[in-house]
Amino acid sequence: MQRMIEIDSPFFIPPERLPLPAGWPAVFGNDRPLVMEIGCGIGDFIARTAADHPDRNFIAIDYYNKGCDSTCRRLGRHALTNVRVARIEARQFMAEHLPKEGLAAIYINCPDPWPKKRHRKRRLVNRQFVEYAGTYLAPGGDFYFATDFDDYGRDVAAFMQAVPGFVNCLAPDAYRHEMPDYHLSKYMQKFMAEGKSIYFIHYRKV
Repeated sequence: MQRMIEIDSPFFIPPERLPLPAGWPAVFGNDRPLVMEIGCGIGDFIARTAADHPDRNFIAIDYYNKGCDSTCRRLGRHALTNVRVARIEARQFMAEHLPKEGLAAIYINCPDPWPKKRHRKRRLVNRQFVEYAGTYLAPGGDFYFATDFDDYGRDVAAFMQAVPGFVNCLAPDAYRHEMPDYHLSKYMQKFMAEGKSIYFIHYRKV
């Protein structure tokens, strides 16, 4: 069993200290637009994206303790003040700690693809999940999804066209393999170096 790392970082919010939905301005000390990344990995994407947008507050969540620790260490090296990290499951986090229509954007980068057909029902991103997450996006809020797994990318691109209340920002393309100004994580760069494609999907709530 993997040893739990004790995270002692000002960027990390332990589960018992996560605020109620209306409490985020007190956490950040301001009322700037709120953005969430689901599955922050080692934190390279969120660190660079948050540095680009000091006018926004970012919440990075991950279910893995090691990833949360790596993300906090990276944020510390970059001296960022507009990011907080939490170890929690995405649906639980939204239901218990986010206000409805309170997010300016949601980022999901390379979640577990569950490649075996019998396991694909375990994938995080499906139509039901997007419709649920969409209730936490403000009108005009952005939904970003990226994956290195061909089947996952095509599947999400297909069902997103039928999700009500969203418009495709990449139209007429259902997805793209390049996205200018979208930071690539080391995980993405590794797969691209192996000749694999990244599927980028970007929709906006209307």
